[in-house]
Amino acid sequence: MVKENCGVVGIFSLSGTNVIPMVIDALRALQHRGQEAWGIAIPNKPPLKRLGLVSDASSEFKTITKEYASPSVIGHVRYSTMGRSTLENAQPLKVKDLCIAHNGTIANVQELSNLVGGCSFTPQTSSDTLVAAQRLVALISENGNMVKALSVLKNEMVGSYCFTFITDDNSVYAARDPKGFRPMVLGYKEIDNTYIVASESSALSAVGAEMQRNVDPGELIRLSKNGMETERFSDEPTHAHCSFEFTYFAHPSSNMEGTNIYVARKNIGKFLARKFPIKDADLVIPVPDSARPAALGYAQELGVPFDEGLLKDRYSKKGPLRSFIEPHQSDRIEINRWIIPIKEIIDGQHVIVIDDSLVRGTSSKAIIKALRRAGAKKISMVITYPPIKFPCYAGIDFPSKEELATFSDGKEMTLEETTEMVRQSIGADFLGYNDADNLAAAIGIPKDSMCFTCSTGNYDSLGITPEFRSRIEMKGE
Repeated sequence: MVKENCGVVGIFSLSGTNVIPMVIDALRALQHRGQEAWGIAIPNKPPLKRLGLVSDASSEFKTITKEYASPSVIGHVRYSTMGRSTLENAQPLKVKDLCIAHNGTIANVQELSNLVGGCSFTPQTSSDTLVAAQRLVALISENGNMVKALSVLKNEMVGSYCFTFITDDNSVYAARDPKGFRPMVLGYKEIDNTYIVASESSALSAVGAEMQRNVDPGELIRLSKNGMETERFSDEPTHAHCSFEFTYFAHPSSNMEGTNIYVARKNIGKFLARKFPIKDADLVIPVPDSARPAALGYAQELGVPFDEGLLKDRYSKKGPLRSFIEPHQSDRIEINRWIIPIKEIIDGQHVIVIDDSLVRGTSSKAIIKALRRAGAKKISMVITYPPIKFPCYAGIDFPSKEELATFSDGKEMTLEETTEMVRQSIGADFLGYNDADNLAAAIGIPKDSMCFTCSTGNYDSLGITPEFRSRIEMKGE
């Protein structure tokens, strides 16, 4: 079963411009959201899908631009939280005359599959996106239009979702779930009279479009020859924006829910310095790359020098990639091998290491060992995100408890006990976690409008009581 937090794009040009070069650039700008596969779909043609990075297919761009020439398109970059990294699991997917790309996780996919005649359902053989598309096509047939179909589907479907759709009548649709778990924005490129919806505003910037606004939770947007039309399929009063987007997932140039990600991360660092004022440190260094703004904010607030003590090897095969969203542990280790300490900066120093999150502990252990080898006198690690103790069923890849660094095998532990267990495991001299109140205040969004389920274990925002399963059950690995 493929469940994912990915990147989606939908583009429609009222001037008839061939938007294929635009969707390629937009997907490249969303590459940080998915490194495993990518694809595009246009009306009346099977989707084009490729494994790997968008840039891996650069020799094909000219041919793709010509063969798939169209004024309307949807696109997808994949980061799987369930299922194997195969071409058949890549998106967009096509069901009858509807192509679909999905960013999120459908938590009750087994129940939903029963509505479309599913019986045997395993991670190796099925996809939550495919099931959702099959059910949506059936509901469109029954109800006559997309918004009525989504109004029914949102009551049947539990989870997080940002969808882009394209139909054979040349219409592009975008829908965001009623809680707003995953981000989605609307932009416009005046020179081409072209509308674009995308997971993040970084994709709009990449194609020269201006951000108009966030797509509202529960909103359906239609892009067609009639221009941009909008309807609501849900009016949910409470929201649950993913807090992990702000510390790790989103691109620092993006604007999300009215907040610039770089500014938010820098502010998180300032708030962390007030929570953990480690005054005897010699310098503050970030774990590259997403923790850099927070480390800078921390250093400025504390008045301790900021420096680049760790660098990624940009020329290795895996070095430029993001270890957290690699699907396999061996790939994460390979990436972390190419985070290189600078001995001349580290040697003999008490170093505060700022990282965006501590999920499995793989990166943290490797980094601390590398800093020890480089001569660090003392290592304090401060994490911008609260302790992650529970699986995410809203689109982030930690689907099982036992893979988490905080896993205690059923033993009840206080925050202090959990922190000490993880500190010993990763080998730091000091470990400090952020908390939800501090994080929300730094971002500037009310805590009750954000999702902290992976830290609290409260799944009310999803409306589920999960049955915790192993990683092999969830991902088929």
